[in-house]
Amino acid sequence: MKNSIKNQLDLDGYVVLEDFLTPSEVDVLRAEADNLIKSMPEQSQRTVFSTKDSENQQNRNKYFLDSADKVSYFYEAGAVDPEGNLLVDASVSLNKIGHALHELNPVFRRISLSEKVKECAYQLGFQDPAIAQSMYIFKNPGVGSEVVSHQDAWYLYTEPMTVVGFWFALEDATIENGCLWFSKGSHKGGVHRRYVRNPDSTSEELLIYDRQAPFYQKSSFTAVPVPKGSLVLIHGQVVHFSEINKSQKSRHAYTFHIIEQKNTKYSEENWLQPPADRGFLSLYKN
Repeated sequence: MKNSIKNQLDLDGYVVLEDFLTPSEVDVLRAEADNLIKSMPEQSQRTVFSTKDSENQQNRNKYFLDSADKVSYFYEAGAVDPEGNLLVDASVSLNKIGHALHELNPVFRRISLSEKVKECAYQLGFQDPAIAQSMYIFKNPGVGSEVVSHQDAWYLYTEPMTVVGFWFALEDATIENGCLWFSKGSHKGGVHRRYVRNPDSTSEELLIYDRQAPFYQKSSFTAVPVPKGSLVLIHGQVVHFSEINKSQKSRHAYTFHIIEQKNTKYSEENWLQPPADRGFLSLYKN
């Protein structure tokens, strides 16, 4: 059994572990997300998040750039007008909450640092893993937007590449409500693009891509619907996406990314940088 998870991740680029979270753990995370919604920002502070280049408001937004050590709120492009007014009910307006839930929120921290998460990291071969970022993703009906084809290493680049995503389904993820799609084996072709801090300090664009988006043939992707409570492990170089939510049901998920700290360099060009006074949250030492 030992190393079987690592072997599958190395082979396919992703692994599905059903029933990783208990129903009560799922309920606790969902309830805490409801609590966080009650603290949503006022109109002037509402920031849209999108993975589409044409809608990337976060490229120019320090709120996003400075969110590594905070619990920050990001809205769907179709949920907020240019003045920050909500166009939909507040309960379905959010794209995600991130990026330090795993450290600052006691409920999310407890799940993120659980013994079964640590055991999973151990089986993947991590020696000194740290959680770099975390997100609660809503994918609400009607406004839940597409996440375009990408590799997580675009955003969290390390040398050597060590990032692995832990993606927890807090509701059934179906083809209709926007489950993950993977290009099996695509992690073997290196990192195709980088999302970095703009070295041009005079530019309004705080964050930029270092090259154009690659073209990925959709026929090479496989849908991976999973039941509530599942954990999907995502290799940092596997290409994946999710479509818009076409259903009347939400597709809530909690996700975080771990990186190796031993003999690994975390790029200073990455958009997300660890707090200078403490670094990323160590998985085994907490």
